Amino acid sequence: MDVPGGLPADPLRRFLVAHAVPGAERFDAATGTHERVVPTAAGPVAAAVVLGAGERCERVLVRAPVPVLGEVAGLVRRWLDLDGGVAAAEAHLRADPALAALVAARPGLRVPRSVSGAETALLTVLGQQVSLAAARTFAGRLVAAHGRPAGEGLLAFPDPGALAAAGPDALRAVTGLTGARSRALHALAELLAGGLDLDAAREAGEGPAARERLLAVRGVGPWTADCVALRVLGEDDAFLPGDLVLRAAMGRVSPAQALARAQGWRPWRGYALLHLWTAHAFAGVTGG
Repeated sequence: MDVPGGLPADPLRRFLVAHAVPGAERFDAATGTHERVVPTAAGPVAAAVVLGAGERCERVLVRAPVPVLGEVAGLVRRWLDLDGGVAAAEAHLRADPALAALVAARPGLRVPRSVSGAETALLTVLGQQVSLAAARTFAGRLVAAHGRPAGEGLLAFPDPGALAAAGPDALRAVTGLTGARSRALHALAELLAGGLDLDAAREAGEGPAARERLLAVRGVGPWTADCVALRVLGEDDAFLPGDLVLRAAMGRVSPAQALARAQGWRPWRGYALLHLWTAHAFAGVTGG
């Protein structure tokens, strides 16, 4: 698949490695190949996305079983934001001198989206107020306990119904989460199993209503809901003013200051957020 305008490959590779769920995903740095389980109408399948090892990615190769290759390719396009409004976002953000420098440094930077709204939402809850490494550990334990074989030695991320049926105490026992976090994870699984389809909400343009339903879950706050809005619900203007990394990247501002500073970036605050996150992650990295 061609990548319109290309994209900086190293930030994407780093994102995939940092967020890879043990047991469900793996990354080969030598070839720039990311393998993961992808949901399809025929059930979960193991697929591979090849980014290559160059500085920029102009073409993404997708490997998947032939019967579902087209469906998987479509999910990958959405996941990697290949059809997103990056050109319009960059044109707008260049009006801000600080962001203009970031856009010039990494033109074509996309917002990593999602291949499964339920999976991304549940993983976001696992990542609340902990490091990425800790979140991956929790996720790996959850997959090991409740995942299903999907081929190539990979396990599918647990279905919300299975997590809802397990109960909060069982989820706490297998993951090591706190009681409050395991209850939030279980409550979200119940909501998703009970009919909240985040992917359908995105397609129907019902993102704001879906976000409000997420916020009604005890233990799910604005940071989680806004992460899901950005990555799953396709809200390009989603913003996380309370995020610690974002605030550090903006000069250790307060959430209120971050929100006020970002008003001029609307309606593309999500892309500004990714540029700031990425710049902070690469700070001090030679060639980053």
